[in-house]
Amino acid sequence: MKKHSLSKKLFSQAKKVIPGGVNSPVRAFRAVGGNPLFIEKAKGSRIFDVDGNSYIDYVLSWGPMILGHAHPRVVAALKKATEKGTSYGAPTSLEIELAELVLKVYPAMDKVRMVNSGTEATMSAIRVARGFTGRDKVVKFEGCYHGHADGLLVKAGSGATTFGVPDSPGVPKSYAQNTITLPYNDIPALTRMVEKEWRKIACVIIEPVVGNIGCVLPKPGFLEALRKLTRKHGIVLIFDEVMTGFRVSFGGAQAYYGIKPDMTCLGKVIGGGLPVGAYGGKKEIMSMVSPEGPVYQAGTLSGNPLAMTAGIETIKELLRPGLYAAMEKRSAMLEEGLKDAAKRAGAKTRFYRAGSMFCTYFTDTDVRDYGTAKKADTGKFSRFFTGMLERGINLAPSQFEAGFMSLAHTEKDIDATVTAAYEAIKKI
Repeated sequence: MKKHSLSKKLFSQAKKVIPGGVNSPVRAFRAVGGNPLFIEKAKGSRIFDVDGNSYIDYVLSWGPMILGHAHPRVVAALKKATEKGTSYGAPTSLEIELAELVLKVYPAMDKVRMVNSGTEATMSAIRVARGFTGRDKVVKFEGCYHGHADGLLVKAGSGATTFGVPDSPGVPKSYAQNTITLPYNDIPALTRMVEKEWRKIACVIIEPVVGNIGCVLPKPGFLEALRKLTRKHGIVLIFDEVMTGFRVSFGGAQAYYGIKPDMTCLGKVIGGGLPVGAYGGKKEIMSMVSPEGPVYQAGTLSGNPLAMTAGIETIKELLRPGLYAAMEKRSAMLEEGLKDAAKRAGAKTRFYRAGSMFCTYFTDTDVRDYGTAKKADTGKFSRFFTGMLERGINLAPSQFEAGFMSLAHTEKDIDATVTAAYEAIKKI
């Protein structure tokens, strides 16, 4: 059994000065039990906690460490950038360089605005879509998380659609009523709602692959139907690729599925581990953004030179030939290994993968939306999570979060992970 005495002590100390002892809720291990790990350092495919334990890491800071932790190229560039200053509050050539790289990879965008987080990106994109269309309502899908902006913290109840039910205290009902929630992968419900309400709908925002209830793939025809309906009725289609960008494929889910959205939100990878988000889209839409247009959005640290540097070096590294093929090979190897481990251990699981993001559900039901994801056995997952952690494998501390592969993971790492999975599941 690994010792976690110092992590436990730090957690007790943190709870006195930080709400719940953490600065983001899922870190508290509430869904799996126990105390969170406090991390001291990370390198390559591994993280190291304050008690000296080492773990093969599939959280990867919730996705951005696609090159692995502390990649030498990124670290070296950041050291040089830091010596020049950490923030200017003024334009730099780095912002142009990263913007040009992003637009090259995501040609659906003509212009892009840098922000500091995925929440800022989605919140700002929706504001711009409203300004562009002159409409107020937003359509989102059940189980898709787009950050913690008020209008997006809305859940769906029973039935095909739910109008304006806040999912958190502090969100005014009057504000939430402008959000319409639909079931993911339900083309008939989508069609009925859009045909009925399109005159009021500014935009539809969606995770093209849902990464915040695990990893739920779009069924054939769903994204195509969404694109057709939004185009027909002048509704702005926003792809939230904060998680899927550079993960589902180099060009994100939009490249993989061949769908061209009107606006795209990015984050995670384009910051190389530093706080970054971005939103962009067609020229006529982005011309609405201040100071070019009337829709206001600002940020003192937007385009921060350190974040821009990390993003530039990460994307340049990803441009090297053969890297995505190598990562796909390792991701597929992990998929086959985990499926086989569950089968040999006699467990009923469903495994889903989109590029280098994945999830194992403890269920014998196909997962296609929020409702079927919630049928997974969270108790079994909690015991699996704990068993994997004790065997040196770090997974996201929730059944409803995706895992991630990096270019730093080796076949030896994958073999160790599969062995640990078999042992942990067999014990369950």
